[in-house]
Amino acid sequence: MEERILLIEDEEKLARMVEMELKYEGYQVEKAFDGRTGLERARSGSFDLILLDIMLPQLSGMEVLRRLRRDSQVPVIMLTARDSVMDKVSGLDSGADDYITKPFAIEELLARIRAALRNRGSREGQSLSVGPLVMEVERHRVTIRGQEVELTKKEFDLLRQLLENKGRVLSRESLLDSVWGFDFVGETNSVDVYIRFLRTKLDEAFGVKLIHTVRGVGYVIREE
Repeated sequence: MEERILLIEDEEKLARMVEMELKYEGYQVEKAFDGRTGLERARSGSFDLILLDIMLPQLSGMEVLRRLRRDSQVPVIMLTARDSVMDKVSGLDSGADDYITKPFAIEELLARIRAALRNRGSREGQSLSVGPLVMEVERHRVTIRGQEVELTKKEFDLLRQLLENKGRVLSRESLLDSVWGFDFVGETNSVDVYIRFLRTKLDEAFGVKLIHTVRGVGYVIREE
């Protein structure tokens, strides 16, 4: 079955060009030219991926993403004319899977789409666990002893990376690369900050000890 892509982009000439290229590659494409219409279509349709411009009339792309992430984990690639680090960080922290800066080569966009769709497929049905904690990857759900834990996307991604490497010590640098991206501009203490968030929501809230510090090396998740 053909994969369905929703393109939310107010530059109609660019939208038509991208639509033509995507259809040529075998994707089904629907378009929306403002944020409000795009959000309605995203919620009412069954899409495999969404291409979402940041600068949109009616609702910004960031606001569309925030509202969409309340009830959907469909892969989202942000399209932005801005090349600022803060825009990229804000998009990723709000739940975007990837971003691409305009003007872009269609080949790069297609490669990013294929990667996002592969990642989505690898997540389906996947479950990770340690001790009383269970992560249902596709449902973006974490529970401890059956009680659901609310996590931001960045907290979820960091926890997932630890769980996928259960029992293995990961350095701050490797966590930064895998969770924030190799081109992230910032300090490695970002990892420490989010580890602290996770410990507050998991270890301290439920009286467990899952996330351990290995001094001078990094972090590991394992049962006591």
